[in-house]
Amino acid sequence: MVDMDKIISLCKRRGFLFQGSEQYGGLQGVWDYGPLGVELKNNVKQAWWRKMVYERDDMEGLDSSILMNRLVLKYSGHEDTFCDPMVDCRKCKKRFRADQIEASEKCSDGESHDYTEARPFNLMFRTTVGPIADENNIAYLRPETAQGIFVNFKNVLDSTNRKVPFGIAQIGKAYRNEITPKNFIFRVREFEQMEIEFFVKPGTDEEWHKQWIEERFQWYVKLGIRPENLRKYVQKPEELAHYAKGTTDLLYRFFPDRPDEQKQFDEVEGIANRMDFDLTSHSKGGKLVLKDGKVFPNEHAINRLTWFDHETNQHIVPYVIEPSAGVDRATLAFLIDSYHEEEVKGETRLVLRLHPELSPIKVAVLPLKKNHDGIVSVAKGIKKLLQGKAGWRTVYDDTAGIGKLYRRQDEIGTPFCVTVDFQTLQDQTVTVRDRDTMAQERVVIDALPALFSEKLFRKQN
Repeated sequence: MVDMDKIISLCKRRGFLFQGSEQYGGLQGVWDYGPLGVELKNNVKQAWWRKMVYERDDMEGLDSSILMNRLVLKYSGHEDTFCDPMVDCRKCKKRFRADQIEASEKCSDGESHDYTEARPFNLMFRTTVGPIADENNIAYLRPETAQGIFVNFKNVLDSTNRKVPFGIAQIGKAYRNEITPKNFIFRVREFEQMEIEFFVKPGTDEEWHKQWIEERFQWYVKLGIRPENLRKYVQKPEELAHYAKGTTDLLYRFFPDRPDEQKQFDEVEGIANRMDFDLTSHSKGGKLVLKDGKVFPNEHAINRLTWFDHETNQHIVPYVIEPSAGVDRATLAFLIDSYHEEEVKGETRLVLRLHPELSPIKVAVLPLKKNHDGIVSVAKGIKKLLQGKAGWRTVYDDTAGIGKLYRRQDEIGTPFCVTVDFQTLQDQTVTVRDRDTMAQERVVIDALPALFSEKLFRKQN
């Protein structure tokens, strides 16, 4: 497998990702997605949405706001407890998360750090709403998308006439003021989440939890992640959030160069059984119960967040199963897993074997001679045919010789290349090259949409 430095180099060179605000020296923990990166990231989100929403009969979508009423994050517990332990080094003045300090970490003088006592640091970004910046106008950038789903539970339920079990899915930005963002886009301050809150009857929650763990594991595998690079980690009782009945993390091998195999894996997604904690906390007449036993009765909510079960003639507070994935971490996992280097005719060939559903570009159309009007005209016509009528992201590229163009498309994960040459002008056939096998075949232009439809569909399933 590839190490992170090679992935970062590829991403910068080919326009997947750039350091945020690089023109002014950058901003730590913030990254900008370039021309290919935004396509890849969008494809990851679309693949998730298609599978989780369109292909299910028990799911609705939502897009809640990033700015939230302070009370939402008060009764979710974030305002009081969403903290990481922070320490400072008295010598070099750097700050660290106390629970992530490496034993081998050295100070700038080559000796050990001299750490302060750990103290809590709230991770939420705080702002104010309106022209007056005072305590009455405090708001937060949401630290997760989940709370927007919980406070909209009754709205979705009433407007769709759904019955439990059903889920609400959301993709959106979240913000956490990480003490030490690191490892490229693995730990950042601005990120996107793909989250589902799946509401079930109490008593059925454990079975649904198992189903969702398997469902989410298989999603990664079907999109090209090798099973040996994924693990299911069942959190121990002492590791669980105080509101969780059980949580299983899906771990990916993000750091294959680490000597300790266990440290090679880290979380790409978590699937939690949150019981009725959130709906109870946000409900009129409900209460927030913190880990230390403190209780805050909800005196501000205007609705009871319950569902009327006609079978029992009772209002019940559903339990919640939450599959929560990071878009950025998933994108990074797909990049790492698809990266391959191989020897071809004495040269190193770099290829991203991305699943076609995720590939930023589906087809590249390449003219054998860029200053020949006939060849160029046909090539641009094929590009228009495949992108305009068939709807596949297609590019026309004449900026290098055909060999270099093939290598460029291999490097960015394009599944197929179409080469237009002098024979095309005689018999209306083109060369179709497969990224993974490098095999080539002559195909009639009119047959291209059907051919790619069959090949892309076969590779996607």
